[in-house]
Amino acid sequence: MRLLLLLRIPLIAQTFLAPLVVIPLGMAAAAQDVCMARALGLTLGICLVCALPLAVTIKKHPVRITRNGGFVIVGASWFLLILMGALPYFFSDEGFSFCVSVFESSGAFSTSGVSVINQIEKLPASLLLWRALCYWAGGMGVIVLSVALMPLLGVGGFQLIKAETTGPEKDRLTPRIAATARLLYLVYFVLTLILILLYKLGGMTLFDAACHALSLVATGGVSTKNEGLLSYNSTYILVISTVFMMLAATNFNLFFFLIKGKFRDIVTNTEFRVFVGIFAAATCVVAFCIVPQYGSVKQALIFASAQVAGILTTAGIAFAQFDHWPPLAQMILFVLMFLGGCSGSTAGGIKIIRHVILWKQTLHESKSMLYPCGVFSIRLNKKAARPEIVYGTAGFVFLYLLTTFICCIYTTACGVDVWTSINAALAIMGNIGLGFGGIAPGSNFGIFPSHILWFYSFIMVVSRLELWTVFVLFVPAFWRGAVSAAYNDGTVVK
Repeated sequence: MRLLLLLRIPLIAQTFLAPLVVIPLGMAAAAQDVCMARALGLTLGICLVCALPLAVTIKKHPVRITRNGGFVIVGASWFLLILMGALPYFFSDEGFSFCVSVFESSGAFSTSGVSVINQIEKLPASLLLWRALCYWAGGMGVIVLSVALMPLLGVGGFQLIKAETTGPEKDRLTPRIAATARLLYLVYFVLTLILILLYKLGGMTLFDAACHALSLVATGGVSTKNEGLLSYNSTYILVISTVFMMLAATNFNLFFFLIKGKFRDIVTNTEFRVFVGIFAAATCVVAFCIVPQYGSVKQALIFASAQVAGILTTAGIAFAQFDHWPPLAQMILFVLMFLGGCSGSTAGGIKIIRHVILWKQTLHESKSMLYPCGVFSIRLNKKAARPEIVYGTAGFVFLYLLTTFICCIYTTACGVDVWTSINAALAIMGNIGLGFGGIAPGSNFGIFPSHILWFYSFIMVVSRLELWTVFVLFVPAFWRGAVSAAYNDGTVVK
């Protein structure tokens, strides 16, 4: 019973999905699309029926969220959100099975950009908008939005932020966690509006501009066109998309520093400098390789930078048939699939900061072997890194690679070739959505049977929540601690 009190919060979190449903529902009603209006109306009704009664009564049973409770709430919330997000697909008349509906919803909320749909342009506009909104909500994390509003319901939220946000360090930007969440979403919202405006100026319709911006800022990269952004044949759109992919994959703390005028903190940020350096170096190498195909250095740089950003930021947008590029260019893009964007951003993957930490730890160990009596420390942003950050990073990278290996084994056991299996595992784990082999540009995950799609749907959520948040739920000791203590009023605290 005590655990059930804590599990009310994931159900209440579904109320924050309701405003997202209203927007495409209004579009469907305006277009007199009865089928989609019914599908979205049913979804809205289910969200409200499940959550509103609990939202009204939660003040009577205030909940303090601790570390264990945060893991339970975040994991349960995301899986419930994915099920809710699948309903418009399933209830529509487009013939989507429940497996495909869940897979599309998982790809949206995890911002993986994966899909099994071949003819995107045949889908109703309201469904395309719903998909883009789910990407946008998943980009920053629905839990962050929930934490911003949950204090109104009497629920604290720092443990939710710690369980959901990405990267080894999770710091508050402001003294109040709700203010932090609102500030992050304000930056996220402003970036989205600016990109919509720029896309509109580039010749897109308002609908296409909104859908592309909503997914790109979330580093999801899905499109309303079968050929994606390439269908516009616009250098302007490629450049704008490249810039905003990089912005979306940058630690959002840096935007806060920018607003406060703390430019030194931005310039000296270790992760940001490495992130930009990797992007620049990879772009130069790829551009050098593809100059003969594009005829000029300028065109080669434009397409190279766009595609490098598309992989590095985990947006997973195909700006060219890069599987036909020279081998060295393909290898650079393949290596980028192991990196990911910055911590504290909408990007997926291992994250640049973890690679920096492991590299510095490697140098640290080398110095320790040369000078056994020396005292060395790893420094990030000119500050000494805590030892537990290093240990946690090593554990995370091992778990990440182990999970990727398991994905490869499972996929090949189902009869898929090794190269496609490796790329599919990296695309799913890194929330990239495309790669080489069977999932190269022009293909999608429709080549896989339903049982693989179910497995990938689970892995996408696990990787989006940084592995520990979900895997810790399978440790028996976690559950013994989760229900071991209670307040005087009987509310769960662990």
